[in-house]
Order: sequence, then structure tokens, then C-alpha cells
Amino acid sequence: MNEVMLALARTFANLKNGKVWLYVLTPALFSLLLTIALAVWGLGWMVQQMMDYPPMTLLVGWGLVWVAHILAYLGGWMAIFAVAYLTASLLAAIVIMPLMLKHLSETEYRDVAAMGKDSFVAAAVNSVLASVIFIAAWLITIPLWLIPGFSLLIPLLLMGWLNRRTFAYDALSMHATTSEWQAVRSGQKTPLFMLGLTMALLAHIPLVGLLVPALAALSFVHYGLEALRRSRGGAIVTIEGERV
Repeated sequence: MNEVMLALARTFANLKNGKVWLYVLTPALFSLLLTIALAVWGLGWMVQQMMDYPPMTLLVGWGLVWVAHILAYLGGWMAIFAVAYLTASLLAAIVIMPLMLKHLSETEYRDVAAMGKDSFVAAAVNSVLASVIFIAAWLITIPLWLIPGFSLLIPLLLMGWLNRRTFAYDALSMHATTSEWQAVRSGQKTPLFMLGLTMALLAHIPLVGLLVPALAALSFVHYGLEALRRSRGGAIVTIEGERV
């Protein structure tokens, strides 16, 4: 967990930089506009669709119409949030991540040589595939959301997985060789997921959640390049140039 905390500390320390804020705010603004658009034009339709299928029809049949409406609106908002977050994550992974990676490679990680394959196509395919799996898992698990507590737990786990699957590979594809990436992926599986889960928790905080896709990308760059630095025997622990 020390590596996770270090990556998070470096991520928030980077917010002192105006260029980093530009990278962070771009997906956030896009996510906000998409959320508003979906809420205005799509929420009513989604609620109506949910009301026409179980378990809402069962609740209506039992006379619990108000409960059915509450659950339908909750489901609609959760779906809107998921779509907005997923779209912002794709934007952060495909467009913003390379810019962040270039910035950090030229500043905090100059000693980490780029020995991988800088493939935009591979990174994009990885992100799109992760999104497809995320959507499928989201739809499949919807019935489980009626179990008390699962409506919060399942989205957190899915978003944590999405963060790990999307950003971990993209953060290292340019710098790590195939064998180095495989070593990090297998040896750091739990910390990588915990980092993704931490960012998923932050995504549920009002306003802060809009910034999370780009912050998640930034944190995985820090975690991945530091892990690579250490695996190569050059572990110099710094936060914004200050050794700790």
C-alpha cells in the first residue's frame, strides 16, 4: 500500500502545475456536459423503460409504486453516471494519458528509459475492450443491485477494475518491455486494483468525481513508472523533485 499512497501523493502534488490542471479539467468538462445532456434528454426515457420490466412491475403489482419510481430514478442516474464516467475515462486514456505521460517522462521520470512500443492503436484497443467488458458486466449485474448494499459495492468494484484495466497498460506501454509489463501486471495485481478502487471511491464524491478519470490516469502513470524504476534498480523516491 505504500506504493499506492506514494502514487496518490505525487498525483495531488502535480495539481500545483497549471498544465496538469488543463489535462485534468478537459475530461471533467466533457463529463459534466454529457451528464447534463443525458439527464435532460434521456433520464425520463430510461425511467420509463425500467418501469416496464421486473422488478419494477412486481413492485407496482404489490402497490409499491413509489418504491418502484425511486429505484427506477436511482437506476437511471447510476446509468447516466456510468456512461459519463466511461466516456471520460476513454477520453483520458486515449487523448489525455499520452500528454501526461510525455510531461512526466520529461520531468519526474527522466531516468526511466522508454523501452516499450509506443502504440496508439494498442492502447486504444485496450481501452475500448475494457469499456465493452465494463458495460457487459454492468448490465449482467443489475439484478444484484436490489440486494441491500450491492447497489454501491458492485459499481465500485466494476469502476475499480475499469481503472486498473484501462490505465495500467496505457501507463507502461511506451516504457516497459513485454516481460517488464507482464512482471508488473502479475506482481502488482493487488496494489494496482487497490489504486483503481481508491479512484472509484473518489469518483462518488460530488464535484471531485468529475476530475477522477484524468486523476486516475495520472496516478497510474506515477505508479507504473515508479514500479518500473524500482524493478530496474533505480528507486529514487521523490515527490515533485523532493527526495523523501
